[in-house]
This record gives sequence, structure tokens and C-alpha cells, in this order.
Amino acid sequence: MIVYASAPEGDPSAVERAYHVISGDLAGTPGLRGNQLLRSVMDPADYAVVSEWVDLAAFRSWEVGAGHRGATAPLRPHQRANPGTFAIYEVVASY
Repeated sequence: MIVYASAPEGDPSAVERAYHVISGDLAGTPGLRGNQLLRSVMDPADYAVVSEWVDLAAFRSWEVGAGHRGATAPLRPHQRANPGTFAIYEVVASY
């Protein structure tokens, strides 16, 4: 799963702070293997949070659960307000 975010002008570390809070809250979430915060090389205000799940069912179970909205709230104000705000990928091949 990928969530895209942008740091607001005047607070360049806002996304990083939100990421650390959320990651702490999600530690031990069933099915979550881990996540990474990626920053754009072209625009340091643009970020992507990539989370890896054991499978799509585990992600969807967490997504519809009661804790999802509250746990991810700190990042929500920084998510991009366009159709590219998030994406979900399923692995179809691997080496």
C-alpha cells in the first residue's frame, strides 16, 4: 500500500513526525510486515509511505477495522488532495 503526502510550507518535518507517530501506533498490527517513508529526490516536500502486508486480506481487514482511521489521522492533513492520494498493489511475480 502506498500513501502520498506533501509537507506544508513552513513545516518541512510535518510528514516525518506524523510517520513516526503512526509507525509507533501500528507496531504489532497483525499482517503488517513493515513500512518505509520515502522522500522525493526531485521535491523534498513530497513523500510516499509504503507499507508491506502479508497479503491483501490482512490489509483489508485492518483497513475496515475500528483503529484504522484513528491510527492514520496524523498523516491525513498532509495527504495529497488529488486522485493519486493512495494506491494499493498486489504482488503478481517475484524473484
